[in-house]
Amino acid sequence: MTPSPAKTDRFRYGDYTIDPARGEVRCTYRTAGHSFTERYVFGTGGDWTDPAVEAAVRILFLLAGVSYYKTTAAPVIDLGSTPTSVDEKAFLTQYYVHGLGEFAHRNGIDLGHLSVVGPDVHPAAPLDYRPVAQRPLIPFGGGMDSIVTVSALGADGLDAALCIVHPPRDRFAAIEDAAAVTGLPIVRVEREIDPVVRRSGELGFLNGHVPITAVITAAALVAAVLERRDAVVLSNEWSASVPTLVRDGHPVNHQWSKGTAFELGFARLVASTLGTRLSVFSYLRCRSELWVAHEFASLTEFHGAFRSCNRSFHQDPAQRLAGWCGTCDKCCFIDLILSPFMSAGELDAVFDGNEPLDNPQLEARFSTMLGLGPDAKPFECVGDVSECRAALLIAAERRDRQGTPLLRSLRSAVRALSTRGGDALSVGELLAPLGPHYVPDRYAPPDLLVRAQ
Repeated sequence: MTPSPAKTDRFRYGDYTIDPARGEVRCTYRTAGHSFTERYVFGTGGDWTDPAVEAAVRILFLLAGVSYYKTTAAPVIDLGSTPTSVDEKAFLTQYYVHGLGEFAHRNGIDLGHLSVVGPDVHPAAPLDYRPVAQRPLIPFGGGMDSIVTVSALGADGLDAALCIVHPPRDRFAAIEDAAAVTGLPIVRVEREIDPVVRRSGELGFLNGHVPITAVITAAALVAAVLERRDAVVLSNEWSASVPTLVRDGHPVNHQWSKGTAFELGFARLVASTLGTRLSVFSYLRCRSELWVAHEFASLTEFHGAFRSCNRSFHQDPAQRLAGWCGTCDKCCFIDLILSPFMSAGELDAVFDGNEPLDNPQLEARFSTMLGLGPDAKPFECVGDVSECRAALLIAAERRDRQGTPLLRSLRSAVRALSTRGGDALSVGELLAPLGPHYVPDRYAPPDLLVRAQ
């Protein structure tokens, strides 16, 4: 059942409340038929009376509404009594249209005419937020990307901490196990979505993917300000900006909230609100997944702890896997991208004897990632076709992989293809910095500092 357009012409923002005694933030939203409340509890101290904290909470409020907007996909988003500048409305429009690109594609919806309305305000001077230097907060999901970031920054003698966002009274072992290996302190944020959205089928709500990384980034921003930290350091790599597909001439990207457009837009929003002493950036922006895999392969202490299989993050604990399923797109991609740098035996141990590359029945999944068929790459957090092909060709040359039939078959298919448009990236290019990055000098690794000179 699809919501009636007559009842869903407007999605309305309510307000947000702060309870300093509980460290709790509540954000309210409503449609014509339902009201929603999203709740956060920040497991940290801090001065809740600081104007910078409320400014960060306001940003979280503006972004968190996306989980409820999608129930009806109204053509108008009404910000209610929350004043915003022209630039803020433009950012929110981009956030909803592109962040919900996959949702719109799957539901056959055109968000191109979405209107964000509300009280106008002329931009005020940013607050004079003064953090303590060299204290980064790193949103941590337990995958190899965030592990590589943590390993780099944690080795620099910084006062770094992890930020983990999880449901109340529930923690994901896939995150906690890897976090324990880092040895870094953890700043926790409990996020409780309104349970009404879980009744989509019963209530006739539209359903689909939301830019959850953006919401987690905004929650981490609040936690960082409460602790007077000077950076929120993300772990989103170069290929996150590559569209999953192009629909009617417009890019649709499952990973939009991990891409460059969101990173820059969010950083501008933070700078215009809190000033430039607080940086929000991705440490891996100019790095390929192949480079990340190369770095991760040497971090052997994490090989038995990390997990990226989506079934390890199922919202229902009863359906949550303790390990890797070994058959989904994420399992296939992680196996493929690590296969040039880790032995067959090491990866067999990672996947508990269920390594995807040893399963010929998964050839269709790998073929899609390699761009060998008519389908677009999967709507998943997986790498670009160039990265996948490079990984395959390197792995197929490994001596310990000579007896892997699936690798041989896929290698033959990749070699038979001519380069699409002549723009495929070489292994050397993929292992070097790609494109611009936005890492401030105080956090930049030596190779990026040299490159900038």
